[in-house]
Amino acid sequence: MRLENQSGVSHFLFLGLPIRPDHQGTFFALFLGMYLTTVLGNLLIILLISLDARLHMPMYFFLSHLAFTDISFSSVTVPKMLVNMQTQDQSIPYAGCISQTYFFIFFADLDSFLITSMAYDRYVAICHPLQYTTIMSQSVCVMLVAGSWVIACACSLLHTLLLTRLSFCADHTVPHFFCDLGALLKLSCSDTSLNQLVIFTAGLMAIMLPFLCILVSYGHIGTTILRVPSTKGIYKALSTCGSHLSVVTLYYGAIIGLYFLPSSNSTNGSNIIASLMYTVVTPMLNPFIYSLRNKDMKGALRKLLSK
Repeated sequence: MRLENQSGVSHFLFLGLPIRPDHQGTFFALFLGMYLTTVLGNLLIILLISLDARLHMPMYFFLSHLAFTDISFSSVTVPKMLVNMQTQDQSIPYAGCISQTYFFIFFADLDSFLITSMAYDRYVAICHPLQYTTIMSQSVCVMLVAGSWVIACACSLLHTLLLTRLSFCADHTVPHFFCDLGALLKLSCSDTSLNQLVIFTAGLMAIMLPFLCILVSYGHIGTTILRVPSTKGIYKALSTCGSHLSVVTLYYGAIIGLYFLPSSNSTNGSNIIASLMYTVVTPMLNPFIYSLRNKDMKGALRKLLSK
C-alpha cells in the first residue's frame, strides 16, 4: 500500500508489441516456440555440463551459469508478454512492474559480467596456457561468479530503490512490452535527474566497462594468435573463441544500439525490436552457438543420447 500511495497509480498498462490484431496468433506461437527453445536448450547445456566430467572446466562452469541466467533473463519478460497477447489484458500491478524492472536489470547485468568472465578465461587459456590451471583455479572461478552476482544485485537494487521514490501521475501507459526503466522514468512527474545519473554511471560500470575488458582480452588474444606459426594452432585458438565472440556480438550489439547510440531518428517500434533481440532472440541462440561450434558439447550430447 505504501508503494501504491507514493506512486499515485496501482497499475501500469503496456502498449505491447506493434502487431496487427489478426497477426496476434501467429506471433504468439512464434514467441512461445522461441521461449520454449530458450528454456529447453539452456537446460540441456546445464544438464550436459553437470553429467559429463570432461566438461568440468572453468569455461563450462561459466557457460552453465550463463545458461541459467539466459533462462531467467528471458523468463522475466516473455511469459508476461505471452499472457498479454493471449488475454488482451495489458495491465500489470505496480509492485509487479517494480519487481520486473529489478529482475530485468539484475539478469542483464549478470549476463554482462559472466560474458566478461568467459572472455578472461579465454584470454588466460590462449595467452598463458602453462599457467592456466593455476590462474583459473576453482576458487577464482567461484569468486568471479559470486562477484558477478553481488555487483548485479547491488546495481539492480539501487535502480529499483530510486524508482520507488518517484511519483507517477495521470499517464500510466508504458510504450513497451515490459517495464523498461527508461520508459518508466519518462512517465514520472518527479525529478528523475538522480535516476538518470545513476543509469549513466551504472551503465558505464555494468555494460561499457565489461565490454572494454572483453575488447582488451581479445586484443591480447589476437596478438598471441598472430605469433603462432602453425595454421593448426591458429584454427584451434579461433575455434575456442568463435562461439563466445558470436554471443558478445549479439548481446552487446543490441544493447549498445538501443541504449548508447543516438536515438533521434529511432521510433518506439525499432526500440521494441532491439529489445526483443536481446531478451528473446539472443538467449535462444546461445545454446545453438555453443553446441554447434563446440566439439566437446557435441561429444557430450552424443554420449547422452547413446545412453
